[in-house]
Amino acid sequence: MGLGTEMMPRYAFLKLFCSVRHYSTRHRIMRPDDANIVGNVHGGIILKMIEEAGCIVGTRHCNTQSGDRCMAALVRVEKTEFLFPMFIGEVAHVTAEITYTSKHSLEVQVKVIAENILTGAKKLANKAALWYVPCSLQNVNNVMDVPPIKYTSEEQEEQGRNRYDAQKLERVETKARTEEVVPPPPNPEQHTVSFSQSSLIHLVGPSDCTLHHYVHGGVTMKLMDEVAGIVAARHCSTNIVTASVDAINFHRKINKGCVVTVTGRLTFVSNKSMEIEVLVDASSLVEADKYRAVSAFFTYISLDKDNKPLSVPPLKIDGEEEQRRFDEGNARYLQNKAKRLADKQRQQ
Repeated sequence: MGLGTEMMPRYAFLKLFCSVRHYSTRHRIMRPDDANIVGNVHGGIILKMIEEAGCIVGTRHCNTQSGDRCMAALVRVEKTEFLFPMFIGEVAHVTAEITYTSKHSLEVQVKVIAENILTGAKKLANKAALWYVPCSLQNVNNVMDVPPIKYTSEEQEEQGRNRYDAQKLERVETKARTEEVVPPPPNPEQHTVSFSQSSLIHLVGPSDCTLHHYVHGGVTMKLMDEVAGIVAARHCSTNIVTASVDAINFHRKINKGCVVTVTGRLTFVSNKSMEIEVLVDASSLVEADKYRAVSAFFTYISLDKDNKPLSVPPLKIDGEEEQRRFDEGNARYLQNKAKRLADKQRQQ
């Protein structure tokens, strides 16, 4: 500890310490087992780092008050953009900051900077907004109060409140997709939904879980991205990377010891992107209880050997249900495209 902090009165140091508890930074070098066979870091690895950073800063902040100790539990991830791919050997600088607090929830905004440590070049690779609620360690169903943060201006607080109201409304309107996933027929035709549909089965162990014995949100998102990547690769037979993830709502908790089935299927394909619906079902090994825990849409793009976007093979539609999902995906694609153009015009 430096001389300045050694000479600082105890009450002043505690005040300073508590004031920076809503901000956190961590660093991690990307290893070969974090990436695919051509060196692109898996999107699921980045999503897991983002969630871990949010959980750390949220848990720290919520335990600055007296009362039961608590753990920040992930309830929602806003649409997440993957701006640039990361590669083996680069260092991920993950910064997480609490940007809004309500009585029982907090918003954490996370940025991931990728650094090439050989050249010193840096780029903004990812940014995301996550919502957490603090759950008591004594009773996981007891949601604790969140200590308020100080805002730099009334405008900043109002903007945060607007984001809070918007995500709260969307969470109420978004229902868990409860439709059963139909297994693909034998020997499906190439470039159909059935041809690339994929599933992963995972037994939830202690290393996957929080202090509450529920699965970390980042672990679930990593599994979802892995399945989505398999679907995209099967459809294209090329190198693929995650481009974005639509808002993820965590409908129900997943307990330690559960069997998780993660299924991905193509819903929409544009000229250079693929939308993949990923459904997470959880079931107990000892009880007949199966439920839909999480659902989300991942967008992938196909890349050539120089990491330039490639055209995606068209999706062959079979039946009214696949056509309905394709039309809904097309509507989301056009809406997101219009939003990107509007954001670009505002920045000019």
